[in-house]
Amino acid sequence: MNRSEYAQAGVDYTRIEPFKQQMIEIGKKTLDFSKARGVKVWDDIMHTHGAVFEYQRLLFCQTQEGLGNKNWIAEWMYKNAGTGRTYYEGIGIDTVLMAANDNIAQGARPIIYTDEVAVGDDAWFQDEKRATDLANSFREGCALAGCSLPAGESPALRYLLKSEPPVSSAPSLSGCTLGIINPRKNLVTGNSLGPRDIIIGAKSSGLHANGISLVIKRALALSDQFLTKLPNGNTLGDEALIPTLSYVALIEGLQEEGVNFSALLPGTGDGIGKIAFDKRPYTYRIHSWVEVPILFQFMRELGVSLKDCLKTFNWGIGYYLFVPRYYNIHVIIDIGRKLGYDLVEIGIVEEGERKVIFEPENITLPPPGE
Repeated sequence: MNRSEYAQAGVDYTRIEPFKQQMIEIGKKTLDFSKARGVKVWDDIMHTHGAVFEYQRLLFCQTQEGLGNKNWIAEWMYKNAGTGRTYYEGIGIDTVLMAANDNIAQGARPIIYTDEVAVGDDAWFQDEKRATDLANSFREGCALAGCSLPAGESPALRYLLKSEPPVSSAPSLSGCTLGIINPRKNLVTGNSLGPRDIIIGAKSSGLHANGISLVIKRALALSDQFLTKLPNGNTLGDEALIPTLSYVALIEGLQEEGVNFSALLPGTGDGIGKIAFDKRPYTYRIHSWVEVPILFQFMRELGVSLKDCLKTFNWGIGYYLFVPRYYNIHVIIDIGRKLGYDLVEIGIVEEGERKVIFEPENITLPPPGE
């Protein structure tokens, strides 16, 4: 089997998936442990982007996520761009929203976030300007998600973490979002997803925080690397570091307007192929799309195959909303616009083989992990 370029760059989901599935099965064997504390963990949710649990009739969702490799680019730019910036101004935003944007996929509203900044060399913390920029960006990320950051962890893991040259040291960033599902009718399980549901896409701000390894691989092969100028005037590094969008206000606002979702899906790992996240035999026919962000166009110019691009990057859509056909889609799109989001009707769910038919490029994509 031919490995994708993203896999060759260091992130092969076909290798990761077996361990994830093993941990899911192990996790299922622990769900009764918390009953002695009066906590029920829900085990019948089709689309799980966090642990949904119930305590005294209150529903919560807890989501753990890591940033990945994006701040490696910030370190490279800090060292080489010569601007005086640390390039960490948006990194905390990305880190918080990796978890918060997943958390809202269950209909939760984030209330608490806890972070971990783990380094291989404790000297990294001595750069006060960089540390301040990161800390302030965590605050901004929490503001965008509407949650508090009351605690965190900052370990030095000398024997575990080592950055890839030419970056000498970069932290591993991750965290956990706790959200509350209130009222209970806001819970989104994915169970009601089915044929004839309409797929609405919410535009992304660009790369967000997925496909970074492939961007790094390609950038380092260029003569100017991340200082390469793109047609819009930005350097490749600047474009890659545009912060992730928060979709918290979008989902919260639509729910307050009475919209009930069949499913919600962050546009993260596995690119457009992730639309087929549900394991039931549905085909997702994508008939329309948005303008492709310039960074992704540049990846194509560098020779990254179309299939690798579509299975790696969000390609311009950061969030998918699956809604029953009886809704007036134009009303939903108009509400989204008033909330500051650009929504587009992009497709429909059909009976059939589990796959994504991406009509704008006349290509069929397999589901995640394939």
